[in-house]
Amino acid sequence: MSPSAPDLVELVDETMRGVFAQLDTWRTGIEAALAAEPRAAALDDAVAKLVLPVLADEDSLLVGAGFIADADVLGTRGVHFAWWLGPLEDNPVLGATTGPTRLDLSTRGYTEYLRDFRSLEWFRVPTTTFQAHVTGPYVDHLCTCDYILTFTSPVRLPGDGAVAGVVGADVAVKRLEREVLPALLRAERPTAIVGEYGRVIVSTAPGMPVASIVPDDAKRFECATAPFAVVPSP
Repeated sequence: MSPSAPDLVELVDETMRGVFAQLDTWRTGIEAALAAEPRAAALDDAVAKLVLPVLADEDSLLVGAGFIADADVLGTRGVHFAWWLGPLEDNPVLGATTGPTRLDLSTRGYTEYLRDFRSLEWFRVPTTTFQAHVTGPYVDHLCTCDYILTFTSPVRLPGDGAVAGVVGADVAVKRLEREVLPALLRAERPTAIVGEYGRVIVSTAPGMPVASIVPDDAKRFECATAPFAVVPSP
């Protein structure tokens, strides 16, 4: 039986629930680590223990994960990334890697925009709304040079509840395709999954290629867990 648009919405929601649930688990662990010892080195170790087993899983949906700290909280200079990348296939920046690697900003020559990282969507929205957020799809020039979605959630300090930073995870669009494309191919009609602003994330519809913007009047079936929608072709 061909999946209907509501069936596809539930598939997307189920996938997104898994990512958000993982962020919640990590957020709890990071907040506990901050309460125990709010130093950069100790925090980095705690984050690594949380994210590396997931990134090392050969079937992981995530291509990167970690914690981006407000430097004022840790007393460090500039942005503090405790961020790891999963195994990469023929990456134009890092080449192919067989296991998780830590993001090293010193090897990147295009990180000036991070000086004002608090203004970037993946940090600004969750730290001002105190809600989880999805940024993208967009081309990630910092880590993977790939088309990705970034999921972030605010991390709070013990006591006063001030925002310490965000816990996050990157999902490569090509990896997401493996989760949803089989169902899309069996759908009643060619269909696209679009992001918050109507940009196509995954598609089987010739008239709605990936990265294009669907018309404002296209019929949308909204997802519940993230600002995504399923859009069947007319």
